[in-house]
Amino acid sequence: MRSLPQSPRVRRILLAYTLNEVGTWLGYVALSVAVYDATGSGAAVAGLLVASRLVPALIVPALVARVEASRRSGELSVLYLVQAACTAALAATIGDMWLPAVLLLVMIDGAAALTASALLRAEATRAQGSARSATAALNFAYTAALIVGPALAGVLVGAWGAEVALLIDAASFVVAAALLRTLHPHIEEAGRESVRARLAVAWSHLRGTPALWRLLVVEAVAIVFFAAAEPVEVIYAKSTLAAGDWGFGLLLATWGVGMALGGVLFGAARTLSLRSMLISGTLAIGFGYLGFAAAPNLALACVAAVIGGIGTGMQWGAWLAAAQILTPSALHGRLMGAMQSINSLCPALGFALGGAVATLSSARVAFVVAGGASVMLAGVFVRGTTRLPAPTDAPAGEALAPQTPAAEEASVAL
Repeated sequence: MRSLPQSPRVRRILLAYTLNEVGTWLGYVALSVAVYDATGSGAAVAGLLVASRLVPALIVPALVARVEASRRSGELSVLYLVQAACTAALAATIGDMWLPAVLLLVMIDGAAALTASALLRAEATRAQGSARSATAALNFAYTAALIVGPALAGVLVGAWGAEVALLIDAASFVVAAALLRTLHPHIEEAGRESVRARLAVAWSHLRGTPALWRLLVVEAVAIVFFAAAEPVEVIYAKSTLAAGDWGFGLLLATWGVGMALGGVLFGAARTLSLRSMLISGTLAIGFGYLGFAAAPNLALACVAAVIGGIGTGMQWGAWLAAAQILTPSALHGRLMGAMQSINSLCPALGFALGGAVATLSSARVAFVVAGGASVMLAGVFVRGTTRLPAPTDAPAGEALAPQTPAAEEASVAL
């Protein structure tokens, strides 16, 4: 895998991103366990995940455009400090577990987190000049955090409680804010300093690029079913498999191992098209969830998690890189904001679906629904997409201008 240039700027981006993701997984496991232990309800866990994604998804594109329009430095660090404050407040309130207060803090934290992530990914791509390499490096950092974070969280929550894990999470945000204090994601656009004007430019590009539009729509549907399994995992680990908090953390960590392997495949397999990775990754995710449904014990569930994780690492990276290649680099921040919104709004629908199925039937049935739908959606990718112009590492923003459908079919057909 080609790595990002080892400039101080890029090293700070990667380190801050990795630390933040480790802390985020600590917070996710801690809150999921705390809410489930306090309520005994899969619907409450689903509600927690919906709160972290649904409302933030509606405002992230505007927040990204607002930060990019600002000439002040330090606004990215402010977003991380907001997350630190919210997480510290969660650590102070989960003992009494007043769910409305928890959900409100999670909403605020989610909006800041998704905005910061979109801006940071766009900055990494601009620094590298290559969507595929930048995406591969950040995805590898993400999967490394996914391996360490959940496993560490399972130990910390089991030994010292959810409050300690959340305080460590808050500390990771403070460190990330310090690392990024000089990063300034301002994008100059003559005559377009208002948030509304900047969003209009991004929308015009999206409407004028049918390949990008179709790519986002098909993936949005897929994400709904991918996410349907998430609120079920804590119930599955603790109740269906009787594996406890440690088992829940291990299940997430082994999925992370698979994601790391998938990320390596995505970065190294230059002869494979992004379309091939989208299709094969979607299939692997479906097989992973079907494996959960069939697994009689934690060991076999972890095998299924590795398969699903490999699919996630390939599929997610291919989607991000394909969309960035179809978009001018100046619009990458707003594109990533839109993709973060898709990856938040659609999971919110999936969380509600998965929580409802698990409540009405069982965790295993919920995994059958998620896995079966994912396998069918691989067929949608087969029919609805074709490969990008070349499987090599195309420069970010290479397809700069909106294309007519006829011209587009000659170069990038989806």
